[in-house]
Amino acid sequence: MSDLHITCQFASPEQQARRIQEEREELFRILYERSFLYRPENPFLLSSGQRSPVYLDGKKTTLGHPRAQFLIGDILFHMIAPLSPEGVGGLTLGADPIGVSVSLVSGLYRQPIPSFVVRKTVKEHGTKNPIEGDLAPGSRIIVVEDVVTTGASGMKAVEACRAAGHQVLKVVSLVDRDEGGRTLFERAGVPFDALFQLKRFIEYDAEVRGIR
Repeated sequence: MSDLHITCQFASPEQQARRIQEEREELFRILYERSFLYRPENPFLLSSGQRSPVYLDGKKTTLGHPRAQFLIGDILFHMIAPLSPEGVGGLTLGADPIGVSVSLVSGLYRQPIPSFVVRKTVKEHGTKNPIEGDLAPGSRIIVVEDVVTTGASGMKAVEACRAAGHQVLKVVSLVDRDEGGRTLFERAGVPFDALFQLKRFIEYDAEVRGIR
């Protein structure tokens, strides 16, 4: 039976921090190349109902890029591991591949964090569970998102988890559009963090296009 795992036994804190920073930069480039879209002539309709010339299609990266899946899992695992969470997941569909990536990598570090999925609507048959997975009652969990705009989707997951008796430690997103999400979470008493701000992608895109 194979025993595949990752060890940090010989890595100093400085080496580990440098590796994670390098991974963040690699993930930023992948997200920009695969997920960042700029369409000023025909703005995108966001889930918030607003229109924007900029859209970040996170699932092209989180579902479609194996290397990015590992990077997401590794970066977020190191971000949330100090909180000793007992579950990681969020509202389907955007959170699903992120939660699974973190869970898989946590197992490689032999510090397993189960993943879970919050349904948008509860099934009318079977167990009728609003949360799928195998969380123990009263678990300490992390809610993840690919992109946060107003925070409405993330709050649905937070509320569902709280209603099920779980303790939400934090909400973590790959990208924050800075359009009210952080304020919504903090008002609900939930810390929020994001790997990247949308502003960074816009500025980088301007450099690539030679606008500045």
